[in-house]
Amino acid sequence: MPEPKDRVVVASDVNPRDGIGVEIYRDDELVVEIFRDDTERTRTVTVFKESISLELMQECIETFKKEIPWDFIEYDE
Repeated sequence: MPEPKDRVVVASDVNPRDGIGVEIYRDDELVVEIFRDDTERTRTVTVFKESISLELMQECIETFKKEIPWDFIEYDE
């Protein structure tokens, strides 16, 4: 069986949420998005498959930590 092909897309979003995240695709299917929302000051994980391996989730988190700055952007009120 061939190795799965992973692809990472770094994407920012400004409406309705404001922040940046990574989308992880496996064999061209979106499986996980991890997003840092600077307005809400949250980091969230969305899984688009019914189940994924713990190893894949750990890889996704490591990719997020490597690609996306951890600190939130501060906005002046």
